[in-house]
Amino acid sequence: MASRRPTLRLFAQCRTKPQLNHTWTPRRAASSFQSSGSARQAFSNSRNYLTLAAAGLAVATTLGYKMAVEDPIRCDSPTLAERDQQIKREKGVNDASPMRLRMEKFVKEQQKEIVRALEEADGTPFRVDEWQRKEGGGGITCVLQEGKVFEKAGVGVSVVYGTLPKPAIIKMRANHKNLAQEDDIPDSLEFFAAGLSLIVHPKNPMAPTVHLNYRYFETANPDGSSGAWWFGGGSDLTPSYLFDEDAIQFHKSLKEVCDAHDKEYYPRFKKWCDEYFYNKHRGECRGIGGIFFDDLDETVSDKENTFAFVQDALKSFAPTYISIINKRKDMPYTEEEKRWQQIRRGKYVEFNLVHDRGTAFGLNTPGARVESILMSLPLTARWEYMYEPAPKSREARLVEVLKNPKDWV
Repeated sequence: MASRRPTLRLFAQCRTKPQLNHTWTPRRAASSFQSSGSARQAFSNSRNYLTLAAAGLAVATTLGYKMAVEDPIRCDSPTLAERDQQIKREKGVNDASPMRLRMEKFVKEQQKEIVRALEEADGTPFRVDEWQRKEGGGGITCVLQEGKVFEKAGVGVSVVYGTLPKPAIIKMRANHKNLAQEDDIPDSLEFFAAGLSLIVHPKNPMAPTVHLNYRYFETANPDGSSGAWWFGGGSDLTPSYLFDEDAIQFHKSLKEVCDAHDKEYYPRFKKWCDEYFYNKHRGECRGIGGIFFDDLDETVSDKENTFAFVQDALKSFAPTYISIINKRKDMPYTEEEKRWQQIRRGKYVEFNLVHDRGTAFGLNTPGARVESILMSLPLTARWEYMYEPAPKSREARLVEVLKNPKDWV
């Protein structure tokens, strides 16, 4: 900036008109003009003006060239979100596309399928909200409230582009050593996250609440290529009244999907689910479980096989759950049974707000859409002081199973 100040002063001088000490008169003959002293003075002043202007132009040109060579305009490289938008415009999304774009396309397709199945079961249309994030990405939140079968159902897709600061990178390296070299941790890393989250709270206390989430996360190298990556997800059933056949059907469907990819998946992920969806302050599980997994990366399986597993697991959800709902949605129930459902929902809320990592991650992400993150909460719930179910009742049996998870298949 300092190098520009002499130039600015020079231009200021050049733009100040010299004081001409003569009055312009009509044209005369050339010899008369040349013999006029005042004319000679005018000519001299004009020549000085032109000389100063030429000098100023020369200096400005020299400095401009110097600035262009030594301080060129720096254009930031495109962000990961901008790179992906360009890929979509130019090539679309296919099997050769980056995994992040394929996962985004898949969860959006499944969202439509699941919404259609739930609308058919309820007879009420979902409200659909599409939203964008200024940092990159966006989502589609579909919510049904006070329907004929479902008191509240939410099916949301979110796509998040962002930047991990160095403290976050250091913390995440605890589970992902390939995120960065220990002796060369960058100041920041671009990341991508996409997933589908679902929650259904039926009206009838005989029909179980269900939760599902499948997601993909990756970081980006400076050139936009994929860095560290992993998949996570699962689904779990939370009944207020336990029907063993429903629990068996739900777990059997998940086991069949798991076994088709790896025989070790189901027992591992079933145990993981029981341990994760656990209300420590209550000493009981949130529901009767299902499967849950996180951080599935190349140490477990390659990217394509893991994606295939996630696809099969997500596709199996709607047929299984709708079958259970159709059996329970019209069963008779009492006000006391409805009250028990509300108390169990209170325990559900406690887990989501106190222990769930996904809720915490969402709420702490810059630009988070709070309504979409908290759509998992029920429309109504209840907290009663020191409530205990009657001994040997159906309510007491559920609590016993929640304190001591069963192997259903």
